[in-house]
Amino acid sequence: MDHFDVSELAVSQHRPGEHTYTDFFSSRLLSIGFAIWPAGGEDNQRPHAEDEVYHVLSGRARIRVAEEDRPVGPGSVVFVATGVEHRFFDIDEDLHVLVFWAPPHRP
Repeated sequence: MDHFDVSELAVSQHRPGEHTYTDFFSSRLLSIGFAIWPAGGEDNQRPHAEDEVYHVLSGRARIRVAEEDRPVGPGSVVFVATGVEHRFFDIDEDLHVLVFWAPPHRP
């Protein structure tokens, strides 16, 4: 069994005011990362070669996937298909997000 404490990931990898991303698990079919987007920050990611699922742990923002915008906050889960434009914006509170990738993300 693999076991992780997300709060430990957040403390060890994050520099206040900066976007942080850490891959912390990978198997043959899936990988998981932890991302922080700071309040007022910009999300400049591009479409990926993997499907993604975002699970917002804390913070508030909006997400645009293709042409659709939605608010996100604690408990929000968003699916983004391979190759689809997406980004977080109007980040009101530091956004802490688990990111699930299938197949595994290869940065």
